[in-house]
Amino acid sequence: MKEYDIICIGTALVDSIIKGFDPNPVSATGFRAGSGSLNVGGEAVNAGMAAAKLGSRTGILCSLGKDCAGDMIVSALTGAGVNTDLIVRSEEHPTPVTTMFVNEDGSRKSITNNSHRYNFHPENFGESLTKARALILGSLFRAPFDDPGIILSVLTIAKKSGALVFADTKLPNFRFLTLEDLKDALPLVDYITPNEDEAKYYTGKEDPEEMADVFLSYGIKNVIIKLGAKGCFFKNPEMKITVPACEIVAVDATGAGDNLIAGFASEILRGENVTEALKFGNACGAICTTGVGAGTALKNREQVLDMIKNQSKETQVQL
Repeated sequence: MKEYDIICIGTALVDSIIKGFDPNPVSATGFRAGSGSLNVGGEAVNAGMAAAKLGSRTGILCSLGKDCAGDMIVSALTGAGVNTDLIVRSEEHPTPVTTMFVNEDGSRKSITNNSHRYNFHPENFGESLTKARALILGSLFRAPFDDPGIILSVLTIAKKSGALVFADTKLPNFRFLTLEDLKDALPLVDYITPNEDEAKYYTGKEDPEEMADVFLSYGIKNVIIKLGAKGCFFKNPEMKITVPACEIVAVDATGAGDNLIAGFASEILRGENVTEALKFGNACGAICTTGVGAGTALKNREQVLDMIKNQSKETQVQL
């Protein structure tokens, strides 16, 4: 048996979340907001905490500074049950801090900075990567996965060890790559999970099925297009599945996609079929949006199963 079910690789940071920002100044330099909070975040952290809460033996491979923000992240990961032995801490690169402006409907905008461009090389930890049944990459097109060589090296190691590869995506912020730039690595991806805006950006298509077809044409085996309030769409060469959105009141969409991929991956590793795993992941993402911050609302697997039972809309499967 491998040491981990899942290793999450990618960004770890602290989110400064501002809700209800009022753009009208109250003084020459002062503004008001409904609330402000500090929450651990980053794709690898969000997915790792969710996967651990759902019962997967989870580790994280990421880079943190030797600073207070890094200490905060390690504490939160440990509390959620994530193994932190693979975290690399350095005095050279500070822990990234992102400012998030969250709207009343849960949508958000973020501000990044140069600390998000850290020089981290997960391919140098090849032996560690072979210890997992699956890797979750969070996210393609963002550091450290904004370098085609790094991506190919990590995925080659993963596939040689028999691991499944789940890859999320993000819009570029510092280095701009295309699907064509990653054509050598993409056939090694088992599941890719762009949201609708990201899929439009990388494929040039408007329809979710057409978006999925572009990703499939690069050799990716399975595509999940996250559609926010419309649920999600899945396609592979054998079938397509439409999962409706869960009936919830969203307050903050931060980390919803990371919770979805963690939930989906954990169910696939349990031996669940794709349809049920999609419904489960979709519910994880929905639960995430009911609290402020990516790691606050999701508690355990039973919570997710209860939500699925209470949904009235049917999942559509076409072979």
